[in-house]
Amino acid sequence: MAGKKRAGRDARGREARRLARAQHQLLTRGQLLALGFSSAAIEHRLATGRLRALARGVYSVGPPRGTAEQRWMAAVLSCGEGAALSHRSAAALWKIGVELRSRTDVSVRRRGARRRPRLKVRSRPSLAAADVRVRDNIPVTSVVQTLVDLATELPQGRVERAVNEADKHDLVDPETLRAALEKRGGEPGVKTLVTLLDRRTFRLSDQDLERLFRPIAARAEIPVELTKVWVNGFEVDFYWPSLGLVVETDGLRYHRTPSEQARDRVRDQAHTAAGLTQLRFTHYQVKHEPQYVQAILARTAARLA
Repeated sequence: MAGKKRAGRDARGREARRLARAQHQLLTRGQLLALGFSSAAIEHRLATGRLRALARGVYSVGPPRGTAEQRWMAAVLSCGEGAALSHRSAAALWKIGVELRSRTDVSVRRRGARRRPRLKVRSRPSLAAADVRVRDNIPVTSVVQTLVDLATELPQGRVERAVNEADKHDLVDPETLRAALEKRGGEPGVKTLVTLLDRRTFRLSDQDLERLFRPIAARAEIPVELTKVWVNGFEVDFYWPSLGLVVETDGLRYHRTPSEQARDRVRDQAHTAAGLTQLRFTHYQVKHEPQYVQAILARTAARLA
């Protein structure tokens, strides 16, 4: 009988250690009870220092590590099944341009979230299971969901930084993100994020670009002389030989490959070396900011003339 009890304790101990390793050396009271540990056994381990309370019902196995990952895992475990790191804390875990904070953001897929010390707990019954991932063994909102959430809290510049970081780390490129947002309807944060992305991914056809750009140039009193001609070995969008002026327009600013970026630099260097002045406008500026484009064209033409 004693041998069976000892074998049972050993088995429980092995499973507890395995589970703790998967959770940044953390266990919940519920997990310990499910493994067969009694309340008295848990209290004994707390008294002897083998367990240490980190949050309500959450214990570290041995001394707390003090890492952000352990703090995040403790926060998620303390909020129960279905909880996930979200908002700024999720962005910090994904490493997409948001600084660490002492407060941890957690979302729960149920109503009536309880208050927790140093936690911002959001009740989100509509948060889909597909929008929760696991990173470093920590349940966390997906990158797309995290960016949408950030757009409800942060100024545009910081949201754009997060989008850039997500692209840089190959988590999601802006074109894929834009397509994903189309399926989210009126969810808070979506409109803000779509507006930001459209400024960078907006692209006109060649015909529409020329149709919109010609009147702008005319109002700047420099009617377009040549379009889509080869200059210094590169095809340019608009060219004024009499002024030595080249205008290039960019669509899809995001997610350009290294080879495309290198080709752009070589192009710019070739025109500069030939003594040309070059301006770059985005397609979005041509479509939605024509007065700005006109002003820059007029000032540049006056200087060159």
